[in-house]
Order: sequence, then C-alpha cells, then structure tokens
Amino acid sequence: MRTPLAAFAALTATTCARAAVHELWWNITYVYNAIPDGLAERRVIGVNGSWPPPPIEVSTNDTILLHALNSLDEVATLHHHGMFFNASTWMDGALGVSQCGIPPGASFDYVVPINGSGQWGTYWVHAHAKGQYVDGLRAPVVIHPPTEVYDYDDEYTIVLGDWYHDEQKVLLKQFISIANPGGAEPVPDSALVYYTHNGQYMGPIPGTTPSSWVTSNVGYNENATIPFERGKKYRLRIVNTSAFAGFYFWIDGHEMQIIEADGVDTQPQPVDMLNLAVAQRYSVLVYARNDSDSDAKNWAVHANMDTVMFDTVPDTLNPNVTSSISYTTPPASLAEITQLDPVDEYVDVNDTALVPVQAVPQLPPAAKTIELEVSFDTMQDGTNHAMFNLQTYNTPLVPAVFSELTLGENATVAGAYGPLSFVVDHLDVFDIVLKNGDAGKHPFHLHGHQFQLVGRATDYTSDNATLNPPLDEGQANPMRRDTVMVPSMGSATMRVVADNPGVWFFHCHIEWHLEVGLAIQIIEAPLEFQQRTLAAGGIPSYIGEQCAAQGMPTSGNAAGHASATDLSGLPEGPFPQHNGWHPKGVGAMFGCVLTAVIGMATVTWYSFGGNLTDEEVERETRERQAKKAERGRFFGLEKAVKARVQTS
Repeated sequence: MRTPLAAFAALTATTCARAAVHELWWNITYVYNAIPDGLAERRVIGVNGSWPPPPIEVSTNDTILLHALNSLDEVATLHHHGMFFNASTWMDGALGVSQCGIPPGASFDYVVPINGSGQWGTYWVHAHAKGQYVDGLRAPVVIHPPTEVYDYDDEYTIVLGDWYHDEQKVLLKQFISIANPGGAEPVPDSALVYYTHNGQYMGPIPGTTPSSWVTSNVGYNENATIPFERGKKYRLRIVNTSAFAGFYFWIDGHEMQIIEADGVDTQPQPVDMLNLAVAQRYSVLVYARNDSDSDAKNWAVHANMDTVMFDTVPDTLNPNVTSSISYTTPPASLAEITQLDPVDEYVDVNDTALVPVQAVPQLPPAAKTIELEVSFDTMQDGTNHAMFNLQTYNTPLVPAVFSELTLGENATVAGAYGPLSFVVDHLDVFDIVLKNGDAGKHPFHLHGHQFQLVGRATDYTSDNATLNPPLDEGQANPMRRDTVMVPSMGSATMRVVADNPGVWFFHCHIEWHLEVGLAIQIIEAPLEFQQRTLAAGGIPSYIGEQCAAQGMPTSGNAAGHASATDLSGLPEGPFPQHNGWHPKGVGAMFGCVLTAVIGMATVTWYSFGGNLTDEEVERETRERQAKKAERGRFFGLEKAVKARVQTS
C-alpha cells in the first residue's frame, strides 16, 4: 500500500502539466458559543477554530489537496459532495463505505482530482460521519471552468441551511428512541442564509451584529445583503446545506433564470421561485433593476423552509428568513427592505424539463434495474427506522472498498457486502428506480456519478399512464444531476453507466433518515477495480492503518470473513414489528369464520325443520347424547383418567 504522498503523486502524474495544487489545511475543531441565528449560543464543529468552515473556490485545472486533522473526540470524515473521484473511491469520505474514519488526533489527506474529472459548477463539502454536518461541518465549493457558458458581471454564492440549538448526538438519542415510535424528526430551531463572494464569506451589515459574537465576521439573515448595481447581470449560486429542511427561494422585484443544477449547465429556464431539497444546488442569472436613484430600493431575498416534512411547527420557530439585495445604503433593519405580498403557493421546479447545455443522449436501456421502495415503520425494538424494500441499512464491519479489493472472485457476489448491496458490471447501464412509499418527500444522492433523470411518476402504484407513465426511451438529452427529490408516492428513474469502478453510496440526504438506515451500497466493477487499484500500488497504507487503530478489519466480506456467504457477526436489524395478519393467523381466522358459517347454516336448517320428521330429529338427539356419554365429561378427559387409575 502507498503513503499519502505516493498516492497524491500517482493521481496527479497523468493529469495536465499546468494543473495547480490547491492545498488546504483544515484542523477540524469544536467552536464554542456560536450564535449565527442570534437566538442561542451553542458548540459547533468548525475549522481552524472558527465557524463556518471556509468556502472553497478552485478552477477545473486544479487538484484539491485537503489535509484534515481531526481534533474532535470522535472519528470524522469529509465528503466532497458531487465529486467523481475517478480511480480513487477511497477518497470519497463515506464512513464505513470508503474509509473507517479519521481517529481523534490523526490526519487524512483528501485528494480531489478535479483536473481529471471534467467537472465544474456548484458543489459543497461536508462531514459524512456521526452526523457532524448537522453541527456545522459544511461549506460551499465552486469550480470555475476556463470559460463560463454565460456572461455576467459578478457572482455570489448563497448558503442556505437549517439550524439546531442542541447538538446532533443529543437530538439523535431523542429521535431513535422507544419514546418516539412514530419517528418524528428533530425540527430545526431556525434557518440561516449567508453569502460568499470571491471565495470569502461576506460580513454583516455594519452595526447589525455585536462584535463580541464568535460568528460576528459573517452576516446572517436580515444582517446579510448582496450589493447590486443598476443594469448589471449577476450569477447567484444557491446551495442547500441543511440536515432536514428543504427551502423555497425567491427575490422580490427580480426575475430569475436557472442556468445550472448540481454542476450541470442548463439552457436558461425562467422561474419565479426555486425549491431546493437538501444537498441540491442551482445557479440563476438575475438582472439588476434600472430604477432611478430616487426610486432605488432594497429588495427582500426570501428563504422559506419547507415545513411539510415537519411533524410540528413550534410556536418559537420562524421558518421564513429574509435578507436583501441592496441598491442604496444597506438596510439596518427589515423595515428598510421592500417586500411584496406573500406568495399564494409554493411551486416546485420541474427538473425533468431542464435541458443540459452539453448534450448527452439517453443511455441505452438498462442491463440491470435496482428497484427501491421507501418505507418507515416501528421496529421490534420499539424504535422507528427507514427501509428500502423492508430492510434497514447497517454499516458493515469491513468498509466495502476493502471487501471489493480483497475478496478476489468473490467480490462479484453482492451478498458478500451485506444486505442492501448491489453489484454492477463494468460499463453496464443500470437504472435505479426509487419509489417513495413514505408520506414525506425525500432527496436522494448518488456518490461518484451524475445520473440521467429519465423518468418520473406522480403515483407509482397507479395504472393510470398519466400518473405513472411508461419509461420514455430514446430521449435526446435528459437532465443530469446528482441529487433528486422524490415526493410522497412518486417515483424517479435514474439511469447510470458503470464507468467508475469502486464503491458508491446511494442514500437519502436527510441526515436523520441516513442515521436510521435509508441507504444502499453500489459495488461497481469489482474485478476491474481490483486490477486498476493493485496496478497503481493499492489503497494508501495510512487508510488501512487508521482502521487498525480502531480495531476494524480491512479484508474479507462485510463481517470480516474470507467467504462470500458467511456473514456471522454482522450487525443486522432492527426488523419491522409484525402486529398484523400472519399466514397462520389468516388461516385460523378463516377456519373460525367457516365453522361459524356452517353452524349458523345448521341452526337455520333445523329451525326450518330441515325436511326431517319428528322421529328423525328425536333419533339424532339420542345418538348425540349417547356419543357424549361415551366420551365422558370434559371431552373424554374424565373417562381417560379413570381408565389409567383402573390399570395402575
């Protein structure tokens, strides 16, 4: 196995000679007394002693080398959301899938070979362990191509997020509890909106934030504004970094045109409002107003949490936050912001109608289809969990990347990786058909790929072709993205080509739902992965050493055995309660009902005489009495006891 420097050299050796290394040093630390919403101080997880973690802006010819030092008291990871990590799946940062996690006091060098992925656009980086991004370990990432598709005068990144006053571990204990059998998710205490410009967070409007606050260097909500100049054109990149809440976003007095979704440039699509599920990103073009100086105003920027998923909306929660676009002196309060009448209804973006600028015809029909149906239920242990196909995901004892590398020919056996694992062959086209049987909407994210969104249904259970249309093959240029929102009872069909050997997570990006098992593993081209990885010198040695430091095995199947089938010791469950009708119960009830029906029919027969004479009825009655006397009392029990006494 290789050292970190050897791994970095191997990844960069074949890339463009002019590629730059964008080197970052992140000390992942606790930050105390953060109060971005102005309501309550709390401990958060930040970088280098401050919060929020710094935004990242790079170019397509760069490679990110992020040195992550874990100064927390538990393992940590970082996931660069949306990055492909070609030939380096172990850099993806998914705990228990691509690494064991960075132990406290240890470091991990994340190499993100952007110059070899052909990617640009709007992304983000966040923790992928222990729910730490709920506590603040999250930041926007912008990748600039040499020439942008659209011209504009300036650009800003808008960060949206929900915010909790209690730490994730406290909330998780309350969430996964027999006291919460219905699975009501923790409701955020507030919402945040804040801005970046040229790779730096924008400060608060002067005089609006106490300088003594730990988070006083950044403007949040009504204390944040974006300065516009008359007649100019702006690109706004919007990122939803929430743990739970989707957002509806719009700007009073301005029109928007979508030009990017999840790193994919699109043809301009006019919209009045955006909806962003957790982890989704959009870019919009906005033209500044041409009002005269005397008519110039500051206009409201709205970011309203989608409360449909909330079990309750507490009286203390304001789900709607407002900041501003300023043309004059930045507003000192909401009273100095022009707000139009409230919207009549929230409207979702039809992302299947978006058209990528770079046309890619629909992939051929799938060689394999992975059908996944979402459900939630109270389990046998009294807690509520999420399931795909009535099974909840558990993290394997051996991260799947090590199983894929060490199992040899057995690496092609899906069962070796544990439940909810799927193997796809190299360069095969496969479909993920996501059917949302839950009452709420869910955002689903595929690591290591952008998928083609080739189909949607409003009601996947319906026989009505309007509600559940057949898949339309041969589309000229279907929309591509990495995170899709699926409404209740709806479905989405994602088409993928298996061109990135490794192990990739697919999961609901609501953090609470990931914690209760709404995930699968896709093991892609295992034999090809073995060949390529071993030819390149193997997985960097320090990654395995960090597993060993935690007592975690790095070979064999999901349970650590050199077998395709022996999963003894692998955590399983919890499993759904079975309080309904089982086959035996149905059979017993059928027998009881049948007996009752026969009995009632018999009574009815005799009540009408049954065509029997009085003599026949009397004879049958005597015969029944004789048989009863012969059996003895209590169905023959007394007679049988007497017989045993006489023979003893």
